[in-house]
Amino acid sequence: MAKKNTPAEAQALPKGYIPSLKKIYREEIIEKLTKQFNYTTVMQVPRLVKITVNEGVGDATQDKKIVEEAAEELSIITGQKALITNSKKDVSNFKLRKGMPIGTKVTLRDVKMYEFLEKLIRVALPRIRDFNGIAENMDGRGNYTLGIKEQIIFPEIDIDKNPRIHGLEITFVTTARTDEECHALLAAFGLPFKKHNN
Repeated sequence: MAKKNTPAEAQALPKGYIPSLKKIYREEIIEKLTKQFNYTTVMQVPRLVKITVNEGVGDATQDKKIVEEAAEELSIITGQKALITNSKKDVSNFKLRKGMPIGTKVTLRDVKMYEFLEKLIRVALPRIRDFNGIAENMDGRGNYTLGIKEQIIFPEIDIDKNPRIHGLEITFVTTARTDEECHALLAAFGLPFKKHNN
Protein backbone atom coordinates (compact mmCIF):
# COMPACT_ATOMS: atom_id res chain seq x y z
CA MET A 1 0.00 0.00 0.00
CA ALA A 2 1.43 3.40 -1.04
CA LYS A 3 2.39 5.86 1.68
CA LYS A 4 0.00 8.79 1.91
CA ASN A 5 1.66 12.19 1.56
CA THR A 6 1.25 14.83 4.24
CA PRO A 7 0.04 18.28 3.04
CA ALA A 8 3.65 19.58 3.16
CA GLU A 9 4.94 16.63 1.11
CA ALA A 10 2.10 16.95 -1.39
CA GLN A 11 3.62 20.24 -2.60
CA ALA A 12 6.52 18.30 -4.12
CA LEU A 13 9.59 20.27 -5.08
CA PRO A 14 11.03 19.93 -8.58
CA LYS A 15 13.54 17.12 -8.99
CA GLY A 16 17.07 18.33 -8.32
CA TYR A 17 15.82 21.48 -6.56
CA ILE A 18 18.53 23.22 -4.51
CA PRO A 19 17.52 26.05 -2.13
CA SER A 20 19.22 29.37 -2.93
CA LEU A 21 21.01 29.54 0.45
CA LYS A 22 22.47 26.08 -0.13
CA LYS A 23 23.81 27.30 -3.50
CA ILE A 24 25.26 30.40 -1.81
CA TYR A 25 26.96 28.16 0.76
CA ARG A 26 28.55 26.00 -1.94
CA GLU A 27 29.48 28.82 -4.32
CA GLU A 28 30.44 31.66 -1.96
CA ILE A 29 30.50 30.88 1.77
CA ILE A 30 32.92 27.91 1.61
CA GLU A 31 35.49 30.04 -0.24
CA LYS A 32 34.95 33.07 2.03
CA LEU A 33 35.40 31.09 5.27
CA THR A 34 38.38 29.15 3.87
CA LYS A 35 40.19 32.47 3.26
CA GLN A 36 39.09 33.95 6.60
CA PHE A 37 40.23 30.98 8.74
CA ASN A 38 42.98 29.54 6.47
CA TYR A 39 41.35 26.11 6.18
CA THR A 40 43.37 23.58 4.24
CA THR A 41 40.44 21.35 3.18
CA VAL A 42 36.73 21.82 2.51
CA MET A 43 36.00 19.36 5.33
CA GLN A 44 37.22 21.94 7.87
CA VAL A 45 34.70 24.56 6.75
CA PRO A 46 31.81 24.73 9.25
CA ARG A 47 28.36 23.91 7.95
CA LEU A 48 24.81 24.20 9.20
CA VAL A 49 23.55 20.77 10.34
CA LYS A 50 20.02 21.49 11.57
CA ILE A 51 17.69 24.16 12.92
CA THR A 52 15.37 23.38 15.82
CA VAL A 53 12.39 25.60 16.58
CA ASN A 54 10.90 25.30 20.08
CA GLU A 55 7.90 26.88 21.71
CA GLY A 56 7.09 26.52 25.38
CA VAL A 57 3.39 26.83 26.16
CA GLY A 58 2.89 27.55 29.86
CA ASP A 59 -0.90 27.83 29.50
CA ALA A 60 -1.01 24.23 28.26
CA THR A 61 -1.11 22.94 31.86
CA GLN A 62 -4.65 24.35 32.08
CA ASP A 63 -5.80 23.62 28.53
CA LYS A 64 -4.36 20.89 26.27
CA LYS A 65 -6.02 22.48 23.24
CA ILE A 66 -3.59 25.44 23.49
CA VAL A 67 -0.55 23.23 22.88
CA GLU A 68 -2.30 21.52 19.96
CA GLU A 69 -3.01 24.93 18.39
CA ALA A 70 0.62 25.95 18.98
CA ALA A 71 1.87 22.76 17.27
CA GLU A 72 -0.40 23.44 14.29
CA GLU A 73 0.87 27.01 14.08
CA LEU A 74 4.53 25.90 14.27
CA SER A 75 3.87 23.35 11.50
CA ILE A 76 2.53 26.17 9.30
CA ILE A 77 5.55 28.41 10.04
CA THR A 78 8.18 25.73 9.38
CA GLY A 79 6.46 23.64 6.69
CA GLN A 80 7.03 20.47 8.73
CA LYS A 81 4.82 18.69 11.28
CA ALA A 82 5.60 19.87 14.80
CA LEU A 83 5.89 17.43 17.72
CA ILE A 84 4.29 18.07 21.10
CA THR A 85 6.81 17.94 23.96
CA ASN A 86 5.88 16.64 27.40
CA SER A 87 7.12 17.47 30.88
CA LYS A 88 9.90 15.16 32.09
CA LYS A 89 9.16 15.71 35.79
CA ASP A 90 6.62 17.01 38.29
CA VAL A 91 6.85 20.71 39.21
CA SER A 92 4.24 21.49 41.87
CA ASN A 93 4.75 25.30 41.72
CA PHE A 94 3.57 25.27 38.10
CA LYS A 95 0.87 22.60 38.65
CA LEU A 96 2.89 20.45 36.29
CA ARG A 97 2.85 16.66 36.27
CA LYS A 98 5.27 14.38 34.47
CA GLY A 99 4.03 13.60 30.95
CA MET A 100 1.88 16.73 30.58
CA PRO A 101 2.18 18.57 27.22
CA ILE A 102 4.18 21.78 27.76
CA GLY A 103 5.41 22.80 24.32
CA THR A 104 6.02 21.99 20.72
CA LYS A 105 9.12 21.63 18.54
CA VAL A 106 10.35 21.01 15.02
CA THR A 107 13.78 19.87 13.80
CA LEU A 108 14.58 21.02 10.25
CA ARG A 109 17.31 19.60 8.03
CA ASP A 110 18.54 20.07 4.45
CA VAL A 111 15.94 21.64 2.07
CA LYS A 112 13.39 22.62 4.75
CA MET A 113 16.19 24.00 6.94
CA TYR A 114 17.51 26.28 4.16
CA GLU A 115 13.99 27.35 3.13
CA PHE A 116 13.13 28.28 6.74
CA LEU A 117 16.45 30.14 7.19
CA GLU A 118 15.83 32.20 4.05
CA LYS A 119 12.30 33.11 5.18
CA LEU A 120 13.61 34.05 8.64
CA ILE A 121 16.35 36.33 7.24
CA ARG A 122 14.54 37.90 4.30
CA VAL A 123 10.93 38.08 5.49
CA ALA A 124 10.40 37.54 9.24
CA LEU A 125 13.25 39.44 10.97
CA PRO A 126 12.78 42.62 8.88
CA ARG A 127 9.16 42.74 10.15
CA ILE A 128 10.29 43.27 13.77
CA ARG A 129 9.51 46.84 14.83
CA ASP A 130 12.62 49.00 15.52
CA PHE A 131 14.85 46.07 14.58
CA ASN A 132 18.58 46.76 14.99
CA GLY A 133 20.10 43.31 14.71
CA ILE A 134 20.27 40.11 16.75
CA ALA A 135 22.47 39.45 19.79
CA GLU A 136 25.56 37.24 19.54
CA ASN A 137 24.83 34.53 22.11
CA MET A 138 26.98 31.64 20.86
CA ASP A 139 27.18 28.66 23.22
CA GLY A 140 30.93 27.93 22.87
CA ARG A 141 30.20 24.64 21.05
CA GLY A 142 29.39 25.98 17.59
CA ASN A 143 25.68 26.53 18.15
CA TYR A 144 23.54 29.66 18.33
CA THR A 145 20.10 30.22 19.84
CA LEU A 146 17.89 33.10 18.77
CA GLY A 147 14.88 34.15 20.83
CA ILE A 148 11.89 35.56 18.94
CA LYS A 149 9.37 37.42 21.12
CA GLU A 150 6.41 37.31 18.74
CA GLN A 151 5.53 34.52 16.29
CA ILE A 152 3.46 37.00 14.27
CA ILE A 153 6.61 38.19 12.45
CA PHE A 154 6.10 35.12 10.24
CA PRO A 155 3.77 35.99 7.32
CA GLU A 156 1.76 32.75 7.65
CA ILE A 157 0.37 33.86 11.02
CA ASP A 158 -2.85 35.88 10.90
CA ILE A 159 -3.15 37.87 14.15
CA ASP A 160 -6.95 38.02 13.73
CA LYS A 161 -7.19 34.22 13.68
CA ASN A 162 -4.41 33.68 16.23
CA PRO A 163 -4.75 36.41 18.87
CA ARG A 164 -2.39 34.60 21.29
CA ILE A 165 1.13 36.08 21.01
CA HIS A 166 4.03 33.92 22.14
CA GLY A 167 7.75 33.51 21.60
CA LEU A 168 9.90 30.99 19.78
CA GLU A 169 13.41 29.71 20.39
CA ILE A 170 15.38 28.97 17.22
CA THR A 171 18.63 26.98 17.61
CA PHE A 172 21.19 26.74 14.79
CA VAL A 173 23.38 23.64 15.15
CA THR A 174 26.64 23.85 13.19
CA THR A 175 29.91 21.93 12.91
CA ALA A 176 31.88 25.05 13.92
CA ARG A 177 34.46 24.48 16.65
CA THR A 178 34.53 28.03 17.98
CA ASP A 179 32.09 30.90 18.56
CA GLU A 180 34.03 32.98 16.02
CA GLU A 181 33.58 30.35 13.27
CA CYS A 182 29.89 29.88 14.13
CA HIS A 183 29.32 33.65 13.99
CA ALA A 184 31.17 33.93 10.65
CA LEU A 185 29.12 31.09 9.11
CA LEU A 186 25.73 32.45 10.20
CA ALA A 187 26.66 36.03 9.27
CA ALA A 188 27.71 34.78 5.81
CA PHE A 189 24.23 33.26 5.39
CA GLY A 190 22.81 36.70 6.19
CA LEU A 191 21.79 36.55 9.85
CA PRO A 192 21.82 40.24 10.83
CA PHE A 193 23.97 40.39 13.98
CA LYS A 194 24.19 43.70 15.83
CA LYS A 195 27.02 45.89 14.59
CA HIS A 196 29.53 47.02 17.19
CA ASN A 197 30.85 50.56 17.10
CA ASN A 198 34.55 50.30 17.79
